[in-house]
Amino acid sequence: MKKLTATLTLLAGAAALTFAATAQAEPDGEAIYNQACMACHMTGAAGAPIKGDEAAWSERLEQGMDTLYAHSIDGIGAMPPKGGHANLSDEEVKAAVDFMLEPVL
Repeated sequence: MKKLTATLTLLAGAAALTFAATAQAEPDGEAIYNQACMACHMTGAAGAPIKGDEAAWSERLEQGMDTLYAHSIDGIGAMPPKGGHANLSDEEVKAAVDFMLEPVL
């Protein structure tokens, strides 16, 4: 019984470490963009700036990244908070914004 308890304790500890490592991993901005942002930011739907369109992003970038992140998280104009994906963390939204801006910066 002691051996079984020790094994279960080790397995629980390993699972907790795996979860902690996964939870601390950097969000995948490209994957988040593809799942949550692309529909509007690839087509320009409702005036969304298109990924890689320097002219569309330049005015927004002049406001600073903190403002751009805040608008992405809180919503602005026709864009709802987090692009309508309330399940995304703030860090995931920021990673998607960073991915959208890679070609521009």
